[in-house]
Amino acid sequence: MTTTENEGMVIPDFGDDSDRKLAIICSKGTLDMAYPGLILANGALENGIETHLFFTFWGLDMIQKKTMRKLTISSAGNTSMRFPGTSISMPQWMAWIPGMTKFQSWMMHRQVAGINVPNVPDMMQHVADAGGHMWACKMSADMMKLEENDLYDEVEAIINVDDFMQLSEGAQVLFI
Repeated sequence: MTTTENEGMVIPDFGDDSDRKLAIICSKGTLDMAYPGLILANGALENGIETHLFFTFWGLDMIQKKTMRKLTISSAGNTSMRFPGTSISMPQWMAWIPGMTKFQSWMMHRQVAGINVPNVPDMMQHVADAGGHMWACKMSADMMKLEENDLYDEVEAIINVDDFMQLSEGAQVLFI
């Protein structure tokens, strides 16, 4: 890989895309944090880029059979959450209203469906069908007492950091 400078920006030049590799570390399991990694993975795969997703800590919620269809979003601690189509922030205290997390999650599911973006499990299947690789972090899985049969069937294995380092050698790495 070489880089060039253009108006103060460093722009990577990967040459031939056929040997590009992307590794995405998914560390959060909320609805709003699931989509960025999955959208980037799908985009990379559509462009012929070898793609690996490594799920660690709460990112394991994205690939647990029990939780992957129940991801939520909350305005608690999310100062950027706004009412749809406005610049009005949702007050932090609203997160404490009973049922608010469920309402906010429903609202995001509706917005995503409204622009024809698949739900999280369907996005995962797109990644798998396009040849993407999904891995679970061993330390996080051990900590949460998870085994391979607890995970989405398309997850290839529970691996340790050394394994991930070998798999991601030469890759662009994104931490989400």
